[in-house]
Amino acid sequence: MAVEGTRLFTEGDDLYVAMLTSIRSARNSVRMESYIFSDDEIGWQFTQALAERAAAGLDVRLHLDAAGALGGSSQVMERYLRERGGFLKWFNRWNWRHPLRYNRRNHRKLLIVDDQVAFVGGFNIHRQSSRRFYGEARWRDSHAAITGELVDDATRLFDTFWHGHRHWMPAQRGRLTPTLVSNNTRSCRHRIHCLYSDAFAGARERIFLTTPYFVPDFLTQRRLIQAARRGIDVRLLVPSKSDVPITRWAAQAYYDVLMTAGMRIYEYQPRMLHAKTAVIDSDWAAVGTANLDYRSFFLNYELVLASGERGFCSQLEQHFLNDLTESLPITSVNWERRRWSGRMLEAFGWIMRRWL
Repeated sequence: MAVEGTRLFTEGDDLYVAMLTSIRSARNSVRMESYIFSDDEIGWQFTQALAERAAAGLDVRLHLDAAGALGGSSQVMERYLRERGGFLKWFNRWNWRHPLRYNRRNHRKLLIVDDQVAFVGGFNIHRQSSRRFYGEARWRDSHAAITGELVDDATRLFDTFWHGHRHWMPAQRGRLTPTLVSNNTRSCRHRIHCLYSDAFAGARERIFLTTPYFVPDFLTQRRLIQAARRGIDVRLLVPSKSDVPITRWAAQAYYDVLMTAGMRIYEYQPRMLHAKTAVIDSDWAAVGTANLDYRSFFLNYELVLASGERGFCSQLEQHFLNDLTESLPITSVNWERRRWSGRMLEAFGWIMRRWL
């Protein structure tokens, strides 16, 4: 346990075992949201566990994003769950009368069992995150299990969203207290963007960031550049291998200006990096579903666990430092020598940055 009530996961198989064990031991209810929920070995383990609990008379609800599940989930899985009494709802299915709604996605990953334990983070439900089924190339990700009073907030976040009320957010408990943060509230349409912006501006010693998709808006760039220029140790970890190549091109378009300001950039080498974490000054950290890009900050519905708990911060910082040992630094000298073809792809990614 990182701290009382919080446990961190970086291996999909460990996380899936914990989640499935919780589901199978449920006595009253199971609520689950996922962006990707694939028709594969992992997806069927969860489908069968959910269906078994539904058939036993429990309230089982599964909320999936229509865009995220496109081409992954199947009607067979949906029918299997519904026939056994489970409820499944699709978020923003395609509608020709409202085509722009399809672009606003529910990117949250959340599981709540019996209102006693909740899981939140970056892991989707698919074989790509399983060493058992995908091998050594499985995705590197981060997730957290929480217990205690924070689960009440997670439950209400799920229930209000399930019923179409998308602006409720728990009361903020202060910087050091564990808090669940969504990014679209009545008082602030871009709450997670504000959360990170304020954290960067208030940093005193270091900012350690991990994100698979780094396409920052102007304010985020400015906050990071200002921090680096005032002597803050700002380090960014991004993947060398990406499942969406254009986002990597877009990220690389920012390298020059960030490195000139003093920011250090690393590319993770072994496999796809999908974790979304931040550690500020070793006394504030966040893990969740939000990337440092336009889509997470301004379009998608996201969910982040932020906390100043010492054990939580220490573990996330250690995970970051461990990942750096498997990463290569980007240096100004090497970066200036990159090919013109790469520069052209960066320019294309930069032009498309708001739509990625």
